[in-house]
Amino acid sequence: MLKLRSYIPIGAPARREVADGTESNMRVSLGFVPGWYHKRCGVDFSEQWHKDPYYRYQCLKKMKHELCKIFPMVDYWDEHNQDDLATLSGCYGVYVVPLAFGFPLIYQKDQWPELDPQKSKLTEDEIKKLDIDKIMNNSFIEELFQQMNIIEKEWGKVHGYLNWQGVLNNAFHLRGEKIFTDLYDNPDLARHLFEIITEVMIRLAKMVHTRQRETGFYINHFSVSNCTINMISPKTYRDFLLPLDQKIAQNFEVFGFHTCNWNVTPYIEEIKKIPKLGYLDMGIMSDLVKVKREFPDTRRALIYSPERLLRASLEEIKRDMLKIHQELSPCDVVMADIETNTPDNKIINIIDICKKLKL
Repeated sequence: MLKLRSYIPIGAPARREVADGTESNMRVSLGFVPGWYHKRCGVDFSEQWHKDPYYRYQCLKKMKHELCKIFPMVDYWDEHNQDDLATLSGCYGVYVVPLAFGFPLIYQKDQWPELDPQKSKLTEDEIKKLDIDKIMNNSFIEELFQQMNIIEKEWGKVHGYLNWQGVLNNAFHLRGEKIFTDLYDNPDLARHLFEIITEVMIRLAKMVHTRQRETGFYINHFSVSNCTINMISPKTYRDFLLPLDQKIAQNFEVFGFHTCNWNVTPYIEEIKKIPKLGYLDMGIMSDLVKVKREFPDTRRALIYSPERLLRASLEEIKRDMLKIHQELSPCDVVMADIETNTPDNKIINIIDICKKLKL
């Protein structure tokens, strides 16, 4: 079975990419908040960064140089390989699907974009009137494909991984907190919205992947971000969302399931029902031994809290790494959203700790 590994594009939210078999048993995957690059490289993450491939290319060149200078021991940042500079990764943050539904973003110089708070969430009537064909023919999708045309013309391959989120995440973006009461008060409405979102995610991802493959960048996997899964019960997930994750998985070669830094244990029996599961991540409070036992053929990953990375002592972190090694490895150790005030030497020491842990 194909596997996915953690991949955090430079200046972008975390994604996944196909594993190649060279992964170490405690592979550290690093990612930094936009403010880290803004402070060190002067990069402005406003609208131009997300919409102008030329500007983004030049910014990423500076950003990668800074990373390679500070962390020369990290082999996945290679200044000689410039494919990942001509990329879609990070474009529009985590809001690709809401943009397709017509939700505008607010861009910031040192943060990822956010949904415009002035835009009202979808009402019941608006949800009932949603038309997939209209959604798939909006100006945002045209803009996205124009970017890909520019990248192909200037650099050839259209590299990158857009952040599709997950069905419940997107429903929360579009409907707000009402989606959680809809599950009980108006389940038919919730199901209808979930199904529309799922179809849009599949169609749009297939369109983008096809265009990327035409340029020589092979991509045919899908990773959902189910960051809101801990806000519903395992039963609710099974009844409403599991069939949709299964449907998404069936449409791609390999499937990844991101849960954020949460306890995945209560959801294990449901996640096991998803086909082609090549990636699963979780928080350290999960039953790591059980996860390893139940998902022996899945690339596993531990999402390490950026807050703990900043606040805990090196000895405390070392104990955490030993626990992860003993109970979950081989796995990725995902250190995403590293804050601007996290010392570089601390990160370097943690990388060294993980490298020295052997199976």
